Amino acid sequence: MIPYTYSLHKIESTANFGFNPDHYSRFKFGDNLIAKSFGKDLADGFIKYYLADNLITDQIVVISSPYSFIPTATFAMKNYFVSQLNRWLVENGGLQVQETKVHRTVTYKEDYGELSAEERLSLIGNDSFHIDKEFLMGKTLLFLDDIKITGSHERMILKMAKEYGLSNEMHMLYFAELVNKNIHPNVENFLNYHQIKSIFDLEEIIDGGDFCFNTRIVKYILNTATESFTIFLESRTSEFINELYDLALGNGYHSIEAYAENLLQIKDYIKNNNYKLI
Repeated sequence: MIPYTYSLHKIESTANFGFNPDHYSRFKFGDNLIAKSFGKDLADGFIKYYLADNLITDQIVVISSPYSFIPTATFAMKNYFVSQLNRWLVENGGLQVQETKVHRTVTYKEDYGELSAEERLSLIGNDSFHIDKEFLMGKTLLFLDDIKITGSHERMILKMAKEYGLSNEMHMLYFAELVNKNIHPNVENFLNYHQIKSIFDLEEIIDGGDFCFNTRIVKYILNTATESFTIFLESRTSEFINELYDLALGNGYHSIEAYAENLLQIKDYIKNNNYKLI
């Protein structure tokens, strides 16, 4: 089972990524407008370099990167990828796509982007991925992710496919891929935090009118030093704080000691706010 792999941008040098690092950083922290741009560009690239000459007439299933309760940044990109792809498929005699989810079971505090290839494999190797095999039967699978650095996520997807006995045609699609192996994998963190240097840099994205939560921003907020976290919280709406708390609980972050103090502060805020309403 050898999947077809396509990446829109191939990173050969840190001097020129082929895309704006600031935009990528904002995308990773919930800027939905950039997710829209990335998703449409990835769809257009896949159409141009593959589908235009190899129309898939079977049912296509699009699958975003694995998550538990809170979607990853890729999920937002996936939404616009699907919209763009559907328009082309329907106009060219194909079927509109379906979607499903890869479930993951392990939650961790570590920042994946700063790890080496060996550390990534060791960390993700403790995870397990699950998918609905029956739903996928006879369909072509498009697995989406924002960036391929060492390929450890891809290996976990292929491991899952082998364990489930999937014989589907599979495509691995990435917005960007590190192809120069002389560049350290922590270049991912360089991109992730290119514009986000502190929790207060998030305010422009959150208040920009087109923001969506994802795992990275929730973990980043919860992992912020308490003093800065308190100041940040004071400028957030009640709706934002309540959603942040519910997402954190849904992903099991209340069981991670490093997040405990900030989560307690959110809990107290909600309790006090509800008391004031009463």
